Amino acid sequence: MQNYGMTHLWAQGDFVTRGIALTLLIMSVLSWCVIVVKGWNVMRLKRLTKNAERAFWHSDDMADGMQKLGDGAREDNPFLALARAGEEAAEHHHKAQPQLHDRMDVSDWITRCLKDSMDDSVAKMQSGLAVLASIGSTAPFVGLFGTVWGIYHALLTIGATGQTSIDAVAGPVGEALIMTAFGLFVAIPAVLGYNALTRANKSIVAKLNRFAHGLHAFFVTGARLSSRMSSTKGTLRVAARAH
Repeated sequence: MQNYGMTHLWAQGDFVTRGIALTLLIMSVLSWCVIVVKGWNVMRLKRLTKNAERAFWHSDDMADGMQKLGDGAREDNPFLALARAGEEAAEHHHKAQPQLHDRMDVSDWITRCLKDSMDDSVAKMQSGLAVLASIGSTAPFVGLFGTVWGIYHALLTIGATGQTSIDAVAGPVGEALIMTAFGLFVAIPAVLGYNALTRANKSIVAKLNRFAHGLHAFFVTGARLSSRMSSTKGTLRVAARAH
């Protein structure tokens, strides 16, 4: 039995067999790196926004709400990025200097800015998932190709030596079938990791959508109230001057 196994397969294999084995090994390491990194990021986002969203809406002002969302850069905290994007959009739309976006309704402008911020956050959350999908769909076929190549060379060796007994056939063919098992060993974690991360991202995106709708209502209503208050103050001043 010491003449069979992965060691014997590597020693007796040609450059194609070794190349396929190295490819599957690289695919396995890459998929596990993506699973660990993205899984840690998902857990961090869930822990970060577990109670922060509720605390944000119970804050005294916008600055206090942003502080409760968490300290972090925009690219690291999608909820904080949404709040900043909405606030900057509302302030930018009411600048005295006329610009093209002034022709847009404030609701449409804030919606666009919130959507841009959310698209950037979702794209960052989904980065790397395409690698898992590609590995999960191609690894079994890479392993199957290694099996076919190994069986082909095993049959050539059996034909050249003329040994057709079961012990002479079982070893080389069994070694070739290891490549199929290796391909499945690489593909199954990649597929499971892809499905788990996709479900986790969907739950975070649903919270982002809910938070974005709340921010849109807050900034649009606040902008309208500000404009109404300004117009009311102007009317009162004109009336006071008339009297």
